[in-house]
Amino acid sequence: MIRVLVWNEYQHERTEPKIAEVYPQGIHNAVADFLRCDDIVVKTATLEDENCGITKEVLAETDVLVWWGHMAHHKVPDEVAYLVRDAVLEGMGAVFLHSAHHSKPFRYLLGTSCNLTWRESGDSEILWVVEPSHPITQGIDRWFRLDHEETYGEPFVIPTPDKLLFIGNYSGGEVFRSGCLYERGNGKIFYFQPGHEAFPTFRVPEVQTVIRNAVRFVAPVNRQVVTCPHVRRITDDEPYVIVKKK
Repeated sequence: MIRVLVWNEYQHERTEPKIAEVYPQGIHNAVADFLRCDDIVVKTATLEDENCGITKEVLAETDVLVWWGHMAHHKVPDEVAYLVRDAVLEGMGAVFLHSAHHSKPFRYLLGTSCNLTWRESGDSEILWVVEPSHPITQGIDRWFRLDHEETYGEPFVIPTPDKLLFIGNYSGGEVFRSGCLYERGNGKIFYFQPGHEAFPTFRVPEVQTVIRNAVRFVAPVNRQVVTCPHVRRITDDEPYVIVKKK
């Protein structure tokens, strides 16, 4: 079983009636509902939970963290963001959705501002599959359309992705790197652009398929703390030995 924690700041849905109409139980529960299946178990956490619902013990029991945030990135304590960063470096998988590009954990892992251009005008978007043979794009045709989505545009200030899986283009003319895959330490990271709070994007079957595929792909293969040991020289008759510091 893949153990997933869906994290959502849960601000818009509690303060804006129009957003609450779209996601009455919160974005975290909407995502959790379609992720739950035979091989995925899901818990949720929000900004309102103690310590944001994130502790070292919680992350140790999490295979994949799915993160959504927008208006309250600054309210996430640095200590929480560092816990997420370190867990990913040790091997935990992470999926960052939509405006989580500006979340502290994402920026700390990528090491850049992650700035982009944006516009809320209800443009439609077509997401094009760049890597049709990749596990995350399985079940998706050459492209799929979102009738309305917040417009994101280049330049997107991120490191060059290890794999670019989706490119989005909008009716207003913008293009955007909408599905980006990274490896950091032992962990895998997938950023997926769709998911503006004002639109029911997380009810679109193709979006659900991509996120479900991503959870399975970024789930840990090797999870361990990578340290910086001092070791003895390897010889034919001497095994690998870590020299303990005095």
